[in-house]
Amino acid sequence: MTATLTAPERIALVPSADNTPVARAIVQSIAADHDPETYLRIVLHRPDGGANLWHAWTAGGEPLGDEVDRAALAIGMDAADWLHIGDLNCTRSTRGRIAVEAYALRPVLADVASGIRSPADRRDGLVRVIQEAARRTGQTPRPGLPRWLGMGPALVNQPTP
Repeated sequence: MTATLTAPERIALVPSADNTPVARAIVQSIAADHDPETYLRIVLHRPDGGANLWHAWTAGGEPLGDEVDRAALAIGMDAADWLHIGDLNCTRSTRGRIAVEAYALRPVLADVASGIRSPADRRDGLVRVIQEAARRTGQTPRPGLPRWLGMGPALVNQPTP
């Protein structure tokens, strides 16, 4: 049996500037393809050249990510350590204009607990990048490096001081 919609029953599709539901569905689909206890940074590159960053956690990832962050902050880890340990435990992939970084949180926690730190040359390089960015924007950088950036929702969703 085939049904035909009459004019009053047809649904009007109207373009919308709010693509949040679509982006949320994409992020959920990507998260479903990853192992439990994973933190995902997902960059959706827009056709206009901009990008939107989304954070997601697979099953068990939120509490484990917060545990990682508490441990890292307790021993004074900073952004250079976050980059270094993150690189050791990150798998990168793309889906068209979507870039995905997947961080396996168990190995991240093990690296934090064992005290792995960023090498001095990488740490110095990050300081130079921050100083150059400050120079170009006419700002004065804070001394030292920013804090550990976070792998759990409590810290990731908090502004960097």
